[in-house]
Amino acid sequence: MKILALDLGKFNSVCCLFDSKTRKTQFVSTPTTREHFGVIFQDTKADLVVMEACGPSGWINDLAQHHGHETLVCSTNEEAWRWANVKRKTDRDDALKLARMAAMGELKGVHTPTLEHREFRSLVKYRKTLDGRINKTKNAIRAWFVNHGIEIATGEKAWHSGREHINSFRKPLTDCGPEELWKGELDIELTILDSLAEQLTGVVKKLEAIGKNDERIKRVQTIPGVGPRTAEILVACLDDPHRFENGRQVSAYFGLVPRQYQSGETDRNGRITKRGNPLARTILVECAWASLRYNPWAKGVYERICGKQKTRKKKAASALARKIAVIAWAMLRDEKDWDPKQMIQVTESFGRMPAGLKDSLQNMKPKENADQRKSRLRKEARAAREAAERGASKTTGQNPVKRTSTGSAKPTASKRKATNSPATRSPRSTSQSNEKLRTKTSKPRRARKPVISA
Repeated sequence: MKILALDLGKFNSVCCLFDSKTRKTQFVSTPTTREHFGVIFQDTKADLVVMEACGPSGWINDLAQHHGHETLVCSTNEEAWRWANVKRKTDRDDALKLARMAAMGELKGVHTPTLEHREFRSLVKYRKTLDGRINKTKNAIRAWFVNHGIEIATGEKAWHSGREHINSFRKPLTDCGPEELWKGELDIELTILDSLAEQLTGVVKKLEAIGKNDERIKRVQTIPGVGPRTAEILVACLDDPHRFENGRQVSAYFGLVPRQYQSGETDRNGRITKRGNPLARTILVECAWASLRYNPWAKGVYERICGKQKTRKKKAASALARKIAVIAWAMLRDEKDWDPKQMIQVTESFGRMPAGLKDSLQNMKPKENADQRKSRLRKEARAAREAAERGASKTTGQNPVKRTSTGSAKPTASKRKATNSPATRSPRSTSQSNEKLRTKTSKPRRARKPVISA
């Protein structure tokens, strides 16, 4: 078996052609370009191409498969990469070790997404990068105002209603004197802030356009408390749900499982491993906190794990984030939307479910996205408008009947005489008669003098 092991670098790479039968090796140093690797893959008749997972491994893997080679992209975080007592480290040694471990079957391959999915994952990550740059720019602007003793609005008010106050201090750097150079810097940072906000809006619109055509993102958004940004990150990370055998692998993939140390009778669990994509783990924890407001199942899980203890709040949030990730994976695998009744069956299979939580899940309405909410509001407004028009047409077609405060028709003159007795007189009628007596006994008002205009 001939194995072509690649030790990839940013500018130069080393290729090792290893024959597992004769144990002979051949080394070639080449620039990390498509032209050079294309020639190597075309001339080399290898049964397997092995490389480490890094930045250029995506297009190199696609190029090798295009030339008909079987590929294996391995992660450097595995135990097989932890070499001890190494006196010399070179690119040739790394390529040779990579080939030998592949021949022994010690390397475990990782999932390599397609080119389209890699671009989508990159755009999702870039949105968060732009968001971080905007926050960094805002913090720099706030620091200048604090250092000069000028108060501005707190929170988001400073960038909406308080933006005019901030703009009043900006000034072109060429027009600034020696004592107001910070105003020129403020002008530059505000220009950068406006540009970044505009670019972020464009990226979000592109992601929303992709999400409208992707059934996976729509399906994950049916979970109460999971928004479009969380759904995009989960779909970008999971990609093919069938590559995971069970929920434990999904939990370990996101780094939301505890560290374990076991030796003899000692078996101790520590903090979470924090392996995998840090952005996905962060957004899952944020989603767990937000779902407490919209998802009664999530609130029940959080309260059960937390146990009304302040020291267990963060642990409960991490556990809830892991459950949300596993549920999203199961929904993508089975191609099913969020179903509260299914959550009742799963929860009752592990134990008794509180009656209040069961009733809230049974009466839970399906989640609406922005388009569904707008259409529902339009229908409700249209129905209210039609009802008002029908009521107006009825009143115009018939003589309106004056009604009292109790809703009955106003009595006629004959009935009014019968009800004038003190026994049948209502408190309102007595008060009205008292008012008439007071108006009769009061002094008459003076007539106003006519105003003669010139």
